[in-house]
Amino acid sequence: MASNPKPKTSYTESGVDIKAGESAVEKIKSLASRTFNKNVLSEIGSFGGFFKPDLGGLKNPVLISSADGVGTKLKVAFMTGRHDTVGEDLVNHCVNDILVHGAKPLFFLDYIATGKVSPAIIAEIVSGMSRGCLNSGTALLGGETAEMPDFYQSGEYDLAGFIVGMVDQEEIINGSTIVAGDICIGLASNGLHTNGYTLARKVLFDIAGHKPDDFVLQLQSTVSDALLKVHRCYAPLIHPLLSKFDIHGMAHITGGGIPGNLSRIIPDGLSAKIQKGSWPILPLFNYIIELGELELEDSYSAFNMGIGYIIVLPASQKESVMKALADMGETAYVIGEIQPGDGRVELV
Repeated sequence: MASNPKPKTSYTESGVDIKAGESAVEKIKSLASRTFNKNVLSEIGSFGGFFKPDLGGLKNPVLISSADGVGTKLKVAFMTGRHDTVGEDLVNHCVNDILVHGAKPLFFLDYIATGKVSPAIIAEIVSGMSRGCLNSGTALLGGETAEMPDFYQSGEYDLAGFIVGMVDQEEIINGSTIVAGDICIGLASNGLHTNGYTLARKVLFDIAGHKPDDFVLQLQSTVSDALLKVHRCYAPLIHPLLSKFDIHGMAHITGGGIPGNLSRIIPDGLSAKIQKGSWPILPLFNYIIELGELELEDSYSAFNMGIGYIIVLPASQKESVMKALADMGETAYVIGEIQPGDGRVELV
């Protein structure tokens, strides 16, 4: 009696499409190569990325790095089928994180994990990364695309990035020189950036019952357009200021809002008093707060509330730095001051 043959299987039948992955890499190569400069010594597809830094006259160069993700903003991308913005969000977020220390970005690496590789979607994501890298002078040096069919639902993916920048050790900004009497200047956000989306989605989609393509009069846009606005990159504004002003500290306003992020740079014995109403709150935040009946204190911790970046510097430089920002087309706001205290950020 003949035995039954064992069923044959393959990597593709188990859910991983190697050919789709290879196709995605080919699309990535052309997008990434646009960001290459003379310092990049490798090509996309090698085991590691080679970058030869130009020290540019730095006496004591220090590498500064950061890693982050886009969070549940990705859920909005899944709902709308729009994947061309989240890659730029990721790059800009990471650039801003090292910018607060005065660093100029050198290169960026990405990680995309998905249940099933779609070369077209991967290309959309990386096109956004390429834009963000080009705008900030960063080389998109490489990355990883992982296909894990048992881990992610169909059509979904996760996205993370790692950035490396450089600054002269004597020029590092970390808040240690902040003193009482310094002022806080806020630069506007253009929306949620990449934080607070779990709460925003609950309010807009679950409580209010909105669909992504609903046009909302209060927002003067569709819900999806408001939620998918790209996280601003502040590098083009900040780098010209570094050599001209005595900047004591900077904060990128992400998860935790102004209280959670500004407090990270306040030295012991000091506090920051932030004046609510000193800048316009974006309609999106007011709309979410109204619909969700949110407590204002919680809102300032969950959202950036219209301020995406804060500069702390001597009050004597207020007029000149505000003029410099205005000359670059930026509307900035004096939103608070540093006082003696216990390290907290007080919203008054």
